[in-house]
Amino acid sequence: MKKQVVNSKRPVLRGILFPLMLFILFPSPAAAAGDTAIAELFCRKGVEGTLVLSSLKGGQRFVHNEERAKRRFPVASTFKILNTLIALEEKVATGKDHLIRWDGRRHDFPDWNRDQTLESAFRVSCVWYYQELARRIGADTYRRYLGESCYGKLDEPFDATTFWLDGSLQVSAMEQVSFLRKVCLRSLPFSDTTYESLREIMLAEKTQDYALRAKTGWATSATPAVGWYVGYVETSADIWFFALNIDIPDPQELPLRQVLVREVLRSKNIID
Repeated sequence: MKKQVVNSKRPVLRGILFPLMLFILFPSPAAAAGDTAIAELFCRKGVEGTLVLSSLKGGQRFVHNEERAKRRFPVASTFKILNTLIALEEKVATGKDHLIRWDGRRHDFPDWNRDQTLESAFRVSCVWYYQELARRIGADTYRRYLGESCYGKLDEPFDATTFWLDGSLQVSAMEQVSFLRKVCLRSLPFSDTTYESLREIMLAEKTQDYALRAKTGWATSATPAVGWYVGYVETSADIWFFALNIDIPDPQELPLRQVLVREVLRSKNIID
């Protein structure tokens, strides 16, 4: 009787090809990161930039321009999220109503030319208010919290009152989302009281269906200038973190930061 030859490679190949077919047919959220609809939106608006959108519970992630999403840019006023946490934890600000008097010096932004609370300064991105907090916080304290938070890259030496403005501290959109996730999960070295105060301060919009907490940024130290919009949306089903940065060759284009994010959130049925 002729001996049957068994091809021992077939089971091995079958073991490789089957998962590969599943991967092709049903890609993971990370593999399906590039999003055509978001890319078309950026194209229609004529905007160069990136957007990262990631869910907490569902494991979904959408990324436009992944290469740029990994690239660091000056943090600008988006640092006010971490800066607020630090100021509250270090007790240099006692709560969202912590008042600092305006010294009378005129600024280009009319909303800065008045007394400010922590909440109002966050909302209008009042530089002088946060610089006063920074003088009380100090460089060594900033170094410690930046390290513990794994937040971007800080170039040394730096000025404790300007490092988030002059380009010394840079962060990527990916890192912004990672940081926001830690803030939401309260896995950073801050107290519950501090986190709760930040939640109230960050609230930009609230409806019956969702709460949007966010911060803008405008990095004029970059060439071209870069506009940021970062934050998260809480719904009954999930929490969605987002980080957008775009080139801003003209200050009149600054509203595009919120416009783009809102249109993307609507396209994913996260907000109405």
